Order: sequence, then structure tokens, then C-alpha cells
Amino acid sequence: QVQLVESGGGSVQAGGSLRLSCAASPLYIYCMGWFRQAPGKEREGVATIRSDGSTTYTDSVKGRFTISKDNAKNTLYLQMHSLKPDDTAMYYCAAAGLPPCDYAAPGVFKYWGQGTQVTVSL
Repeated sequence: QVQLVESGGGSVQAGGSLRLSCAASPLYIYCMGWFRQAPGKEREGVATIRSDGSTTYTDSVKGRFTISKDNAKNTLYLQMHSLKPDDTAMYYCAAAGLPPCDYAAPGVFKYWGQGTQVTVSL
């Protein structure tokens, strides 16, 4: 059983930064990712990181967001810079034990956290 607990969300002005954290137990799993869902919109994949460190990002966050993990702390991170109002959403941490490890393949993610809210204002 994989348990995921997100933290780090909040309210920021456009252009600001936030770092989301996801405490995972266990952390060593094939693939972990961040997804988000805005009110009235479908869930969207943001970024994934595979056990070998390879990453994928959706185009809208490339160059602004960085996914990483700290195995010693059993924690997954999403560093977000240059935040925009369109980034406003509930952000979820997820884990998958099978390929593909890709933000565009949410169906393989079996375990999900409860979410943390990110709100970006002008």
C-alpha cells in the first residue's frame, strides 16, 4: 500500500513561486507524478519522474516547473516558478507501479494523495 500526503499549496501573486511536497510511503516506486484539476476542468497531467530519474512535463509548465524527489526524505517535490493564474488548481501527487511513466497517461496511476490547493492571482 502506498500512502501519499501533499503539502505546500497556497495563494501567490502571478510571477511568484511555490514548492509542493508529497510525503510518500514507500517512495521507491516505479513512477510518481503531479496532476492538477481546476474547477470545471478535467484533470491534467503536470509532470512525472521515473525511478531512474527521467522526467516528463506538459508543455504549459516546461521551463517553469521542476519535479524532483529526495529518496532519503521519502519526498516528491514540484518546484513552481513564474506562476500564472492558469496554474490555479488542486494539485495531486500520484504513484504508479507500471509503465508508461508519463503525464499524459493518468490511467496507470493507482495511488493518489488528497490534494493541495494552489491559487495564483493577478
